[in-house]
Amino acid sequence: MSTKPFAISEDWVVVILGLAIIILALSGVIIPKPSFSWADSAALTNKVLSFDNLKIIGAQFGLVYITAIVGAVLLRKDLKALLIVFPIVMILTVIALIIAGNETVKNYNLEAVIFSLAIGLIISNCFKLPLWFKDALSTELYVKIGLVLLGTTVIFGDILKAGSLGLIQALLVVVSVWYFAYWVCRKLKIDKEMSLMLSSAVSICGVSAAIATSGAIKGDTKKLSYVISLVLITAIPMMIFMPYLAEWMNLPQEVTGAWLGGSIDTTGAVVASGSLVGEEALKISTIVKFSQNVLLGIAAFFISIYWTYSKSVDDETKKDKPTLKLIWDRFPKFVVGFVFVSLMFSFIVSPEANNMVKDSLKSIQGLWFALAFTSIGLETNFKDLFKQDNKKPLYAFIVAQTFNIVVTLMIAMALFG
Repeated sequence: MSTKPFAISEDWVVVILGLAIIILALSGVIIPKPSFSWADSAALTNKVLSFDNLKIIGAQFGLVYITAIVGAVLLRKDLKALLIVFPIVMILTVIALIIAGNETVKNYNLEAVIFSLAIGLIISNCFKLPLWFKDALSTELYVKIGLVLLGTTVIFGDILKAGSLGLIQALLVVVSVWYFAYWVCRKLKIDKEMSLMLSSAVSICGVSAAIATSGAIKGDTKKLSYVISLVLITAIPMMIFMPYLAEWMNLPQEVTGAWLGGSIDTTGAVVASGSLVGEEALKISTIVKFSQNVLLGIAAFFISIYWTYSKSVDDETKKDKPTLKLIWDRFPKFVVGFVFVSLMFSFIVSPEANNMVKDSLKSIQGLWFALAFTSIGLETNFKDLFKQDNKKPLYAFIVAQTFNIVVTLMIAMALFG
């Protein structure tokens, strides 16, 4: 009789935790969306830092803290370190949310995740964090929970109402950019694991695609963190300057929205840049980005098949027989959760129930993403990004992203112009 303890994979834990948060909300446990908007010190004190608002922030903290603890228990991680580290990450994240809520900052469309990342990077690059602290940072867990919750906003009907153009563009961009990025990586003799993660990140949907690909091939965490850092760092200037470039080019809002949605890798940055242009651009950019998100599961499935049958993977993988079970084992289960939640909110949850919980769930989803980006910053050291050995992936990413911007613009003009 086997004495091996029962264990649940991180992806299934994410699905369980994400669905638990959603079911709680649908059952009536709804935490209001806290306010972080302020224009001056008086508004900051009387509104953001008011007792009532702090209670709401505290309630959100309680929810995510308990969720993180349950996740750590299910994954058999060091609970003692988490109990210390998570509140620190939360405090830093709240500071980022407050900074992003300033009226002047909002005028520049700078999101909280940017400040979360920046605060984490400043701390990690100015101070040497102990290993136990970094080991307690569950970046992938936080991002994946946020992605499952993101499914509550990816309504299939909204995509269909916009016609098939968004899906057509998403398919054309993903296929063409992915193959070009992979070709560049292989020409630069970048290892296959890094090449797959980088190509998916550039072509599909940034962080979530990199995570899905890493899960599909059981990728190295350090390589994944490197790709995620590249995605987030390049998303910032793209998010800020592309809307102004579109205005200089006198592009219609529909074309601009399709361009932004297909080029910028992170969903939050797409929403921010689309808002800067206008309502129509925001709608189209969101639909195009969501269309790429829908393709995430399909891409992860085929990457799983490719990796399993590849002849040039590591020795351990070569020993595994290429069976459907192995492919399923490598398939990122959190994608299943994302699709399930999307279908659930598209066809099962009533519009009335959706209206009751959507603001709360969207706020909590944003909080998980912000927590993840704070953690990424705390894990990342710029010295690691620019080491000699890491320059080739950096060059490949820049070349592939440039190709992505140009090709996506051409496709957007052809379909939406």
